[in-house]
Amino acid sequence: MDIERTPITRRSSLLKLGGFLASALAVGELTSEDAEGSGPAGVASGAITCVLTPELTEGPYYIANEKLRRNITDGRSGTPLALRARVVDASTCKPIKRAAVDIWHADAGGIYSGFGQGSGNRTFMRGIQRTDAHGLAVFQTVYPGWYTGRTVHIHVKVHLGGNVVHTGQLYFPEAVTDAVYARAPYSARPNRDTRNADDAIFRNGGSKSMLALKAAAAGYVATITMGVNRS
Repeated sequence: MDIERTPITRRSSLLKLGGFLASALAVGELTSEDAEGSGPAGVASGAITCVLTPELTEGPYYIANEKLRRNITDGRSGTPLALRARVVDASTCKPIKRAAVDIWHADAGGIYSGFGQGSGNRTFMRGIQRTDAHGLAVFQTVYPGWYTGRTVHIHVKVHLGGNVVHTGQLYFPEAVTDAVYARAPYSARPNRDTRNADDAIFRNGGSKSMLALKAAAAGYVATITMGVNRS
């Protein structure tokens, strides 16, 4: 089923977002001046540059046609994380409006919904958001847990005009992960076995897909700009 050509239905009622997400929404907001400056003139002047975000494997845990929603936690515990993903044209740096940003990741216990221990639920830590006029999509989730053989990451796809224009993975600074994992519920699973430098997929371009992390209230705000080709 084509995500762009099939209407994505909003849940009948959205959970009210607390002060954490409200403060996260204010971090890094673009003004109209900023948005205009991110176009071809900014590229030509050298004031800004866009980098094509590297393609990284989809992995085995993708489920198509997930819900359009901001809060993807399904009530699962973990350190709150507001993910702010901006999509821009890699050729011009102009924001891309109405792109569908599709993310999925493991919960705090390293479990994916729909698979293994998570097979009884196909929705936790999965969701889709449309980008706004500034190319921004925002998700409310939790800091991902680790599982054997992989460093900590979030999977992402960007859909545009009926096509997948980007498939990638987003990564976390090790110092922040160490701090988060020292606290519950992550501390119940010590001794993660793979860090960024040891992860074969991360070594294939992951450094260009690093999230910028900033502490906010009880959790973190993670931001990234993804440069994609429109076709």
